[in-house]
Amino acid sequence: MELFRTKSVENIGADASGEGESHGVGHLRRHLSARHLVGFGIGIVIGTGIFTLTGVAARDTAGPAVVISFAIAGVVALLAALCYAELASSVPTAGSAYSYAYATAGELIAWIIGWDLFLEFALGAAVVARGWSGYVGNLLDLPTSLFGEETTVNVGAALIVVVLTAVAALGIRESARVTNVLVIVKVAVCVFVIVAGAWFIRGANLTPFIPPGRPSEGAGGWDQPLISAVAGLEPAVFGIGGVLTAAAVVFFAYTGFEAVANLSEETKRPARDLPLGLLGTLGLATALYIGVSFVLVGMVDTPDIDPGAPIADAFDQVGLGWASALVSIAAVAGLTSVILVDLVTMTRIGFAMGRDGLLPQSVAKVSPRTGTPVRMTLLFAAVVLVMASLVPLEELANLVSIGTLFAFVLVSAAVPVLRRTRPDLPRPFRVPFSPVVPILSAVACVYLMANLSIETWVRFLVWLVIGLVLYAVYGYRHSRVGAADAAVSRTDR
Repeated sequence: MELFRTKSVENIGADASGEGESHGVGHLRRHLSARHLVGFGIGIVIGTGIFTLTGVAARDTAGPAVVISFAIAGVVALLAALCYAELASSVPTAGSAYSYAYATAGELIAWIIGWDLFLEFALGAAVVARGWSGYVGNLLDLPTSLFGEETTVNVGAALIVVVLTAVAALGIRESARVTNVLVIVKVAVCVFVIVAGAWFIRGANLTPFIPPGRPSEGAGGWDQPLISAVAGLEPAVFGIGGVLTAAAVVFFAYTGFEAVANLSEETKRPARDLPLGLLGTLGLATALYIGVSFVLVGMVDTPDIDPGAPIADAFDQVGLGWASALVSIAAVAGLTSVILVDLVTMTRIGFAMGRDGLLPQSVAKVSPRTGTPVRMTLLFAAVVLVMASLVPLEELANLVSIGTLFAFVLVSAAVPVLRRTRPDLPRPFRVPFSPVVPILSAVACVYLMANLSIETWVRFLVWLVIGLVLYAVYGYRHSRVGAADAAVSRTDR
């Protein structure tokens, strides 16, 4: 049962507020408001999903009904966001889902969640860095030997990771300022796409809105959705099944909003600002996604959508080349902010795990000059740098999605567990209709996970096994909670 030892909410709160012992790690500084949180949230959420994934899902899986897929994915994300809002406002600490799991499900589950979140944000940053390199290379006509997938060492991806690592290490206020500027650019362009593109919508492109379902070509074996293999169903595209499969895929576009919860320890008024930051991020992102996807499938017949740069190409097809260039600039701004928030969020999870002793505390130490965990930032940035520079990362959007959905399942479960075990805990924000909404959130996340391929599940399980080995070798032996429990046992004897 030591594997499932928990950390009390009081100890988590004391560490977060600076009232507990620093344990050689130090404390983060509170500089952020609700406005900053929405900026960080939009900064990480609106990126590759809207600028690339929309076209792939529409052309290959859902047709014009990709709009419904985005709506379904947005509702699932909103249910999870409600659960995050209650926990983050009640237990405002770095680490978000990791810390909530530590208080409810125990240390082993918390480690798995922390390791799972590393997967989400590290791979997300690496994938987006390579996408950034390709967009910049195309926009400025740079040599493909340095920018793009044809090169052995992706210099463009490495360059942007190095620059944004410096920004992330300087301080949370500096990161917030850069992110907010980038967010203003890409939100403005998304609004422009909706308004300008609406003039070129053709009804014929939207008919039929849900194309008749048909068997998926080549989607068998490891490539088929897990639910199809378990239920013995033939993989299909388009139709209702295609819409649901597309919802699981485009869920990647919503991943990252939980970064807002990871910044709760640096928020001035977490009880008020965290729910505003989380729900504001999801509401704005969902509205923009539905609007942009509807305009895209209305402008271009779905078989003619360019999967690489669907929005920019759509304006090219209707004769607005200048608008295509504007969209490419917004895509670069969007991808830049995603990488920056990924780096910031990753290090806050590592900081929380280091403070608990599950990772080396020396690496998690907060710099007294910048107020950030500089060593942890540099360590994780180095991992992202290597992956972004050297590893061609394909088919990893699904892997990021499954990692995020898994974390959402446990966060949803944590809400009714804490309500039952700690009914006295102050809850500035409460999930309505609990436990119904948390249960719906968990079930919906599991269902979307089941629509991902068997290959994605295998990769995810391999990653978790690697994490369990590291926990057995280091985390279990150096846990602060474990050391405290051992000290109590010796005293009792």
